[in-house]
Parts: sequence; C-alpha cells; structure tokens
Amino acid sequence: MRSKTRVNISWLSGFLALLLALSACSPGPSPDSSPDSSTVTPPGATWTPRTSGTSSRLYGVTYGGGQFVAVGVDDTILTSPDGVSWTPRTSGTSSALFGIAYGGGQFVAVGAVGQNGTILTSPDGVSWTPRTSGAFRTFWAVTYGGGQFVAVGEAGTILTSPDGVSWTPRTSGAFIALNGVTYGGGQFVTVGEAGTILTSPDGVSWTPQTSGTSRTFWAVTYGGGQFVTVGFTGIILTSPDGVNWTLRNPETSSLLFGVTYGGGQFVTVGDGDTILTSPDGVSWTYRFSRTSGGLWDVTYGGGQFVAVGVDGTILTSP
Repeated sequence: MRSKTRVNISWLSGFLALLLALSACSPGPSPDSSPDSSTVTPPGATWTPRTSGTSSRLYGVTYGGGQFVAVGVDDTILTSPDGVSWTPRTSGTSSALFGIAYGGGQFVAVGAVGQNGTILTSPDGVSWTPRTSGAFRTFWAVTYGGGQFVAVGEAGTILTSPDGVSWTPRTSGAFIALNGVTYGGGQFVTVGEAGTILTSPDGVSWTPQTSGTSRTFWAVTYGGGQFVTVGFTGIILTSPDGVNWTLRNPETSSLLFGVTYGGGQFVTVGDGDTILTSPDGVSWTYRFSRTSGGLWDVTYGGGQFVAVGVDGTILTSP
C-alpha cells in the first residue's frame, strides 16, 4: 500500500510540473491585441489648456477648411491649424463677435457693433470682409446647412443667405432672443429664451415647437440622428426630429452655453469648469476641465474637440 501511494504521488507531482511548464511556454496576449472597450477613454474625457495669446472673452469657435477659428469681444479673431498654436487676426471693425460657422467654402462670423448687427465673411479665416445685414439687432449665432447660412439673434431676428454676402430677413413669429441655431436631418432648429424652439425645412418658414419648459436655451446641435439643446440651470433636451422633445437629467445646475457632436460623443460646456459628455444625449458624464473660468462654446474637427471661454481660455481634447 505504501509503495502504491508513493507511485500515485510521484505521478501527480510530475503531471503538475508538466502543466506549469506548458503554462510558462504559452504566449500571453498579443501586444497588438485591442484593449478592453471598457478601458478606452472616450473623446472629450480629458482636456488640455492651450495658450491663446489673448485675455478677451471668446464666445464662438468652429472648424472648417482645415483650421479652427475662434471669435470674441473687441474684434477678437484667432485661427489655428491644430487647436494648439493660435494666431490673432483682425476684421478691421470694433465688433463683438458671438457666433461663427463654416460652409460653402467660407467662414461667417456674427455679432454686433453697438445695436447694429455685424456679419463678417472670410474664405480663409485670415482676411475678413464686413457685410450688410440690414438689421439693427445683435446676432447671437449662425449655422450652415442645405446650401445656405442662417443667422439668429435678438427679438426673434432671423436672416438667411446663400453665400454669406447677401442676406434676407425672415419672419420667425418670435419676439424674444434666439440664442442658438443648427442644421440636421433636413431641417433647421433654432432655440432661445423662455423655452423657445422653432423649426424650418428651408430657413424661410418657421414653426414653433413645444419644449415643455420656460427655461432659456443657449445652444443646439445635431449628431447621431438627434438634436440636443442645452441652457439655463443645466437643462438638456433631446429630439429625433426637432418636434418631439424629451427632458434629460444631467445632474448639474450649471448654465450650459455650448454644445456640439463629434467622434461619437456629444459635449456641452458652461459656467465654472463645466464639461459634460454623452454618447447618446441621454446619459451624461462630468469631466475635469482643468480650468475655473466659464466656457462659452465648443466644436469638433480634425479629430479633436476645442472649447473656448472667458479670459481667452482655450481647451482641447484629446
């Protein structure tokens, strides 16, 4: 019996040694293998401050023609090919610029000089030409879609242009400020004070929609098959068609001033250090912005997000 026990133990020891040897010789995970998707950092999760070279407040930023263009008060215009290095430009006016868009091969910036609406155009972001708006109202935002620009502003002001040069006033039916405008899914959507949302298939005829709130909206964007609008005290609404809107709960009370879509993510920015991201517009995650100043706008281009704000703040992600 004792001899049989020794034989069994000896065989078991040898078997275990063989398993250990085979395990040591087995190759581990390939260094080229893809990481677990749960560990991948989504776009907009980490942010890096950049040097803008200005202390002026930056209200708008967009991407087009291979470069970023940011605009702000005191005729501030900055351009950058990569979001990192920025060059000051000038329009030769004293305008405060609040919004900018790119389309049809040119940039259009909007704002005001005193109470007179300002519209500037540029083919490259460097040389700018003032255009006649015919409006004595401040413009807050501009977008491009469906072959035309649409600018919106105070007292329900809406203008359209096929080229950024000649502008035509349209009747919005609203008499309060329109703060943001975007294009997607074959239509324009503009948002503003007191929960105002208007839609239009052509920029000419506008229809009021029910938002279900009286809070002010500051911005709106389109991506991933839906519209997202943001605004006062952290309000966020989403819509698949611009008509039916659903209130979301981002768990923030911050004012949200800008929103965009890119890289499969929505990003919204606001007062303080507020940056929130979402893959679907429904579930939102707070991100560390590495700034204490307010952020006014955000855009996506060239594989990255760029956010701008007070005191010349510029952040990029990734």
